[in-house]
Amino acid sequence: MKQRYDGGDIPDLSLPLSEQQARALKPGDAVTVSGLVFTGRSLFHIRAIEQDLVPPIDFRAVNCFFHVGPVMQRHQGLWKVLSIEPTSSIRFERYAAQVIRKLQLRTLIGKTTMGPATASALAEVGGVHLSKIGICGNQISQQVVAVRGVHFLEELGKTEATWVFEVRRFGPFFVDIDAHGNNYFEKMERESRARLGDVYRRLGIPEGYDYTSVGAGNAGGP
Repeated sequence: MKQRYDGGDIPDLSLPLSEQQARALKPGDAVTVSGLVFTGRSLFHIRAIEQDLVPPIDFRAVNCFFHVGPVMQRHQGLWKVLSIEPTSSIRFERYAAQVIRKLQLRTLIGKTTMGPATASALAEVGGVHLSKIGICGNQISQQVVAVRGVHFLEELGKTEATWVFEVRRFGPFFVDIDAHGNNYFEKMERESRARLGDVYRRLGIPEGYDYTSVGAGNAGGP
């Protein structure tokens, strides 16, 4: 199934991803996803690793970890998603690789990218990290078709609780870490640095030019 978005065809992937599906994705590929996702932030990672405490979810069926603290509202006995802006995944690098291996996760969704430990774990289990593309939490909240469950709500509150959402054509996101350990942002940085000398020459910037350090000088000012 494909969804037309902003002039281009974007494949819609059914969750949970198989290892074969994950390993076929390449850095920079744009995708949407449909199926079940679960949410978590810092406390999910800390409790999972330091306390061996995870919500009673079948992680074989609900295998997409969405890094988010959703804004939720209770209305007439039902939960409604108001906003789900992805949070920066790099915040969880300390524990992420252990969580990936523990739960055998194939899909992570968040903002920006993650580090080498996470990339190594994803390559081992056959999983990917997806990063947001110019979307806001209010927009993608409309792609949640149902709230399927919530765990640890009274204990942790709405933001840190683990929610299970059913999503449809959720995104778009792009693959920033593939299932072979390749990182889109790292590749882009290497290529940019390789071209930097040529850019400097074109702009007439002398080799070894020293930029002013932020915060240098008299902090008090005149």
